[in-house]
Amino acid sequence: MEAEVIKAELVLPTHMSFKRIQMYEKYPKGQSKVRWKQLKQILQAENCQNYSPDEPNYVNIESPPSMQPCKRICDITGFEAPYHDPRTNLRYANADVFKLVRSLPNEYVQRYLALRKAAVVL
Repeated sequence: MEAEVIKAELVLPTHMSFKRIQMYEKYPKGQSKVRWKQLKQILQAENCQNYSPDEPNYVNIESPPSMQPCKRICDITGFEAPYHDPRTNLRYANADVFKLVRSLPNEYVQRYLALRKAAVVL
């Protein structure tokens, strides 16, 4: 019977190659080998002092404006919104959200527009 067990261990490997190795199996004491770099280390590696002042990097966060058009996001759901309601000026993603937008009171509409900094004071 022991011979059968030994043969079975030879056939089946202890670690399946398709299985993902868990961290507790790889590092049993809970010590991970991942070292996070601090910001100072990143800046030293980048040699930011060699760049021109106009070039964006970690030190100089100012950069030219994007050439891509801004994405229009639904004010209610947060999905991309191809439509906007001409009456309330809220953006919406689909017909269900449009029904909700039309049923909102004016106070809520103004609050949603204020979040987008598009509020109109009447």
